[in-house]
Amino acid sequence: MPILGLSPSQKPVYPAHFDVEKVIRPNILALQPYRCARDDYSEGILLDANENSLGHSIEGQVEGVQDALELNLHRYPDPSHPLIKQRIATLRGLRPESSSSDATSDAETGADHVFLGVGSDEVIDLLMRVSVTPGGSEKILITPPTYGMYSVCAQVNDVGVVRVPLELRGDNGEGGEKGRFSVRVDEIKKAVVADPSIKLIFLCSPGNPTGTLIPLSTIRSLLEFPDFRGIVVVDEAYIDFVDDPLTQSAASLVKQYANVCVLQTLSKSFGLAAIRLGIALAQPPLIQILTNTKAPYNISTPTAALALSALSPASLSTMQAKCQTMKSYRSQLLASFAELGKANLGIGRSIGGNDANFVMIPILDSKTGEPSSARANKVYKALAEEHGVVVRYRGNEPGCAGCLRVTVGTEEENKAVLEKLVEVLRIIS
Repeated sequence: MPILGLSPSQKPVYPAHFDVEKVIRPNILALQPYRCARDDYSEGILLDANENSLGHSIEGQVEGVQDALELNLHRYPDPSHPLIKQRIATLRGLRPESSSSDATSDAETGADHVFLGVGSDEVIDLLMRVSVTPGGSEKILITPPTYGMYSVCAQVNDVGVVRVPLELRGDNGEGGEKGRFSVRVDEIKKAVVADPSIKLIFLCSPGNPTGTLIPLSTIRSLLEFPDFRGIVVVDEAYIDFVDDPLTQSAASLVKQYANVCVLQTLSKSFGLAAIRLGIALAQPPLIQILTNTKAPYNISTPTAALALSALSPASLSTMQAKCQTMKSYRSQLLASFAELGKANLGIGRSIGGNDANFVMIPILDSKTGEPSSARANKVYKALAEEHGVVVRYRGNEPGCAGCLRVTVGTEEENKAVLEKLVEVLRIIS
């Protein structure tokens, strides 16, 4: 089996008795790796990767650091990062109500409910490694369309995948538990009963690429289901872009439910995608298991210093203000797309719940008026290659025919994408 992405070599292998393809596991050789936004385009107006277009929210100097040399980069970092975890626990409502302001132990501050990973992807991988036996005998369940790394990690770990698609009918995702891209709870329960080997259920809320928030009642229904003995993993990378993160986040369920694990990140709302800091929120037993399994110094000293400053009171206020600005820009962008739709240019009504920092816009066939993935792909490439505006083509995802996913940018970037999109749509039929 050829190695994906590697050009065939005419050079003889030395020593002749070695064949790397016979050493590597077959599931890894067959792996289709996750294709990130920067694999396609890396220059121009980048509205394809759901980064925070308004930038990071760190106020002032990095906490406790006058110069990078003060970070003691010749020393290994603190493996536990208690102050970062304490600030996250306080932010997400996991600090015990009885704890005093001078509390120091992890249990007193809520830090024992927090795990830090190299992006959420490390946490996803660790959850599979600690929970699901490889070889296909045990499985995870995902709900397409959803984040692609769940299935990639499953294949890397030689873990089976059960797919229960989201509700794909309807015009949008604003119907709560029953609208488009809502979770089909009854179908998930049927799948769990039919296959007791399912150990993890992955839910993305707000979804990627759907942008739809999953109601807490839906998550509770799965947590309470006695036939499912595994863990419900709720991936909340975009939670700060919803109207009330504190009450709508599944983090509010962590103290009550031992079978929930909530994933968050500093990549999106905090504008710190480059530092790669992911978060797991769960009860202490699962957090301790993840801690026991991780690499010894997975969070670097520079990452920790930046994260600590991003979680200071001043920086949190800035982050929250930028999220409010982003939500207002999101509303303006949606209104502008709606106006373009009335101009018979072949743009459909946005789909999904619009609860994240991106929107999903169907590109329509100029003759039939139906979503057209072929036209959308042409528009996507023309925008990037001829106009320097990079969005994400999502037309190959279930329920997303003809769709382009557009990250909410700055006012100038949003204006540019609208202007260039009109130019391209007038040319491409």
